[in-house]
Amino acid sequence: MNINEIVDNLGALDDWEDRYRYLISLGDQLPAMPDTLKTEQAKVRGCMSQVWMVQGWDNGRLSMRADSDAQIVRGLVAILYAAFQGKTAEEIKQIDINQLFDKLGLNQHLSPNRRSGFFAMVERVRSFTADGT
Repeated sequence: MNINEIVDNLGALDDWEDRYRYLISLGDQLPAMPDTLKTEQAKVRGCMSQVWMVQGWDNGRLSMRADSDAQIVRGLVAILYAAFQGKTAEEIKQIDINQLFDKLGLNQHLSPNRRSGFFAMVERVRSFTADGT
């Protein structure tokens, strides 16, 4: 699913409970991350939940594997996948994640800790892609 579909689908849901369920369903669609990749080095700092993220390059495009022990955070990881997976470093640099976060309507409903965790994951992607290698 692409990020525009997610924005549209979330925008069509008026009730936060429905949005919450939708985020959980997005997380359920994430590709499985093998436990062998869930290392201390792969942990994302700044998240209340445990989040693991491993990144690499595939023909100059970002390849990510990520997971969390919290359902809602897995949904946030799925949003990151939709926004960043398969993009070049230059394309990732052009993404206005704050604008995207606002479009998704998550500001009003996520706790400050979840919001901080989301942006810690974004920063992990941005740091990795900064040099484009």
